[in-house]
Amino acid sequence: MEIYIMKAQPEMVLDKYGNMILRVAYSYLQNMSDAEDILQDTVIKYIKSAPEFENENHEKAWLITVASNLSKNKIRYNKIREADELDEGLVAKKEEDLSFVWEAVKGLPVTQREVVHLFYQEGYSTRDIANMLERNESTVRSDLLRARKRLKQILKEEYDFE
Repeated sequence: MEIYIMKAQPEMVLDKYGNMILRVAYSYLQNMSDAEDILQDTVIKYIKSAPEFENENHEKAWLITVASNLSKNKIRYNKIREADELDEGLVAKKEEDLSFVWEAVKGLPVTQREVVHLFYQEGYSTRDIANMLERNESTVRSDLLRARKRLKQILKEEYDFE
């Protein structure tokens, strides 16, 4: 097995993964200031631990896991203040305006919100998500199914979609 070794250079991590880490943190915290703190803490943890990775996907998964765990810790110690408006450039890079969907996602429970984000926004499989979040794959699929049903209900009620 070949080891993918990358020196801990904050600029490279920020350039390559900064927006992704920020989106992950924001999906938990619903507050841009706190999400930026998590981005900074994730990069610091990356530098201090100088981990070795099997490949680039392993590195990305490690960063997502660290950002998720730091976000969960911040939630435990913070009472979440009113959420900042999510910058549309972080949500959808497509030409369509999908901000109404992500507004609905913000209303989901944290467990559902995180799997929706990792599945649809970051493109991970349910198996990868289960490994990252240390859950059973069937639990991740159930959370995803519940989230889809709830989103359908929310969007139908608020935006009159079928």
